[in-house]
Amino acid sequence: MKRILKIVGIAIAILLVVVIAVPFFIDANAFRPKLETELTAALGRPVTVGNLSLSLLSGSVSADNIAIADDAAFSKSPFVQAKSLKVGVEMMPLIFSRTLNVTEVTLNQPEITLVKSENGEKWNFSSLGTSSAASSQETKAPPEPMKAEPQSKEKQKSTPEAKESPAQPAPAGTAPAGGTTSPNITVKKLNVKDGRLTVSRVGKSQPHVYDKVDITVTDFAFRSSFPFSMSADLPGGGSMHLDGKAGPINPDDAARTPLDAKLVIKGMKLEQSGFIDPEMGISGIADLDGSLSSDGHEAKVNGALKATSLKVVAKGSPATKPVDVTLTVVHDLVKQEGQIKQGDINMGGAIAHLSGTYDIHSTTTTVNLKLDGQGMPVDNLEAMLPAVGVMLPPKASLKGGTLSINTVSTGPVDKLVTTGTVRLENSSLAGFDLGQRLSSISALAGKQSGSTTQIKNFSSDLKVAPSGTDANNINLDVPSIGVMTGAGTVSPNNDLAFKLNASVAGLAVPINVSGTTSDPKFAPDMKGVATGLLKNALGGKNGQQQNPLSGLGGLFGKKK
Repeated sequence: MKRILKIVGIAIAILLVVVIAVPFFIDANAFRPKLETELTAALGRPVTVGNLSLSLLSGSVSADNIAIADDAAFSKSPFVQAKSLKVGVEMMPLIFSRTLNVTEVTLNQPEITLVKSENGEKWNFSSLGTSSAASSQETKAPPEPMKAEPQSKEKQKSTPEAKESPAQPAPAGTAPAGGTTSPNITVKKLNVKDGRLTVSRVGKSQPHVYDKVDITVTDFAFRSSFPFSMSADLPGGGSMHLDGKAGPINPDDAARTPLDAKLVIKGMKLEQSGFIDPEMGISGIADLDGSLSSDGHEAKVNGALKATSLKVVAKGSPATKPVDVTLTVVHDLVKQEGQIKQGDINMGGAIAHLSGTYDIHSTTTTVNLKLDGQGMPVDNLEAMLPAVGVMLPPKASLKGGTLSINTVSTGPVDKLVTTGTVRLENSSLAGFDLGQRLSSISALAGKQSGSTTQIKNFSSDLKVAPSGTDANNINLDVPSIGVMTGAGTVSPNNDLAFKLNASVAGLAVPINVSGTTSDPKFAPDMKGVATGLLKNALGGKNGQQQNPLSGLGGLFGKKK
């Protein structure tokens, strides 16, 4: 037993000596040119690696920093900069034959810059790997590719070969014969830890920054699909998590690599997210539980979105209740345009349907959207009115009835024009007495008003533009007054300028409406009323004259 323990002790001592001594005999920096050359060939971009150090205990080679150049068409600044790079290697081949077999790559605290071209067709990472084939063809003796851990025979059979037989179709994501080919590189595990991702577009000054970016990829290969997960803190707050599969890497445009993943977003600020053009004036906080898939040509998002404190127009106020949206969006990666195939908006049981198309090809998004909601309960909609810029008088609220809306919004989002119709039925405006505001007309009609204005019907054709809102073909039926028709405008500052005609007791009473949406002013044209009464009296019924003062008595609240 003592002899066995002595042998074990000697073996451990020898092992410790080897562990301590080998790094002095193996200069890790000797592998730096090979590592830089192979990474440069693989990515098609100049790659520089800092000082290398070897750790036998962890079986890795570490670098002080790493930099990957950007596409020259976008910037001269690095595309990726990382404070440290850790490369896991197979130790036995490294020690005995000085062969560098990479098993794991970890980038620590990288700064990654993603830039989209002004026309939206390309990203600065689109060309990653596309120059490798050309470079390898020009070089007579290219460096041997980095190797991953040995693969099983089954896995080797499933890995696409570099050259496909002409009789066999090329696998998805690979180039056709004669085109660009992907580098034959595999890595067992690829990690990005605590990174920062800056996303911007040429011609737009406001970048979007994603912090605490963590990415894990297993069994990475350019020529086959691989599992991945990604998490990040969103601009302005909130978090995003993607979990699924991607690949093969598209050799002509890395941005069009196929993927299929589950997408979960929590607490996203819509106006700062980078997913919605801020010119639209939409804001709020959203959660999304859905999926993201792409075949390299079309990307599709499905999911359920819940928005709180939602504001749809820039001058609106946040909605006081959450809004649920079930959506399906299909985006063309080539044309940079898409279609909203499903947009069911649920506002506490009131459901509207949004559909249409959008184009983000230019720096300003253009849309062609249709919103259709029929017979929506008003009580469920009231919390949304401030979000769409509808301001009621103080302490006033809509109660009961239904609202129907059918609109089309077209044009660039910063100059959006919305046209359509709106209809309100069997509702009431509590806390606002229109009859009292038009007491002379109510008296003429011989009807009593109250603290609530009953609305039998309201309908109008609308046109909403940056210059203001035009309302035409207004038809308002208020039982305490009568039927009012006319047209008018609402300025961007919510100033009112309407001319209405009230049909009261057989008379057409002109009414001017001014003030603001929160404090409207009603001014009946008394001269017009008197003229109408006089004409009616002089004309009489069946040609007989009537006393002109009989109508005026009711107008001023006096006895005949």
